[in-house]
Amino acid sequence: MYFVCRWREESPFSKRVVALPDSTVLDWFRRGWGHDTPEEWISNELGGDVYGLDSIFDEARRQNLPPPGSVDQLRALLHEHLWVEGDDKDDYIRLGEHALRVRTDDDEVDLAYYFIDDEAAASSPDRLAFPLYGSWPLPANAARAGALFDNDVPVRTVRVAGAAGPESVFSVRLSWESPDTDRNLDLVGAVEFVGLGLPQLSAHLQSVEASRVDDVPYDVRLLRALIVSGEHDIGPALQRYARLPGYSPALADLVPVPAADPLPSMVAPLSPQPTESLVHLDTHIVQAARYIDTFFGFDQWFLFDSRWAAAHSGLARSLLRYAAHWDPFA
Repeated sequence: MYFVCRWREESPFSKRVVALPDSTVLDWFRRGWGHDTPEEWISNELGGDVYGLDSIFDEARRQNLPPPGSVDQLRALLHEHLWVEGDDKDDYIRLGEHALRVRTDDDEVDLAYYFIDDEAAASSPDRLAFPLYGSWPLPANAARAGALFDNDVPVRTVRVAGAAGPESVFSVRLSWESPDTDRNLDLVGAVEFVGLGLPQLSAHLQSVEASRVDDVPYDVRLLRALIVSGEHDIGPALQRYARLPGYSPALADLVPVPAADPLPSMVAPLSPQPTESLVHLDTHIVQAARYIDTFFGFDQWFLFDSRWAAAHSGLARSLLRYAAHWDPFA
């Protein structure tokens, strides 16, 4: 079984993935039931703090509650005694036969955590491959030209003039304060650039007139502002992104610079890239884990085309879903 914590983790993916010896979610809760020091036990079991999870174990000890004997009993106990913050506690605690999904917040950012058994992990790669992927970076190999990627996750579509090929590029930015919603779990989904592959993206975006940039999603505007005229690939824009300072980069901080600038950038001021930031550039996927600080850790930006997605369909679909809903089963 696996535990995943989607939070301000120190990992480049801002999540923690832990393998557990238990066969089911029920088994794990039963094993910890009645433990004398729930907070310490959880930290040892799950690799660190999990905000609010100790509350149900504390309440079980305080009320001398018997351990749950079934999934239905565990569900009832979780809904009654597990502490979550939010307007709809019942909707934020979701327990099925093979997975528990919980949403809450720590007064700074939203967070979600999941317990996922082996059966769910094996049967639902389109939902779980990315949440369960623990090591930076994502793989780089891609399918042959003409390979098709069938995507069933809602995305925001952008069509750039002159892009009429069979491929698409997908943009997934995971930030702590999405400019679309001002939250980090209520994301509005990835962006799909229709009709081109990743090697063509930079040139096509340069053709977008500045006066029309307001008509496209925020992340497209941010990416466009990071591209310098004449660049033939998107990698330098991601490298500039990794150098942006602050919790939530704003378009107001991006200004054009003279074309004759020997080190052109669209960012003022542009900080040195923190040594913790990671950028991985390949032909069909580029990915950045931008280091913010010791409190927030990282945010992420992935740009990949349908050739990469066709070679890693589970990862691609689950990553797109990760940007669309806090619950991978939604």
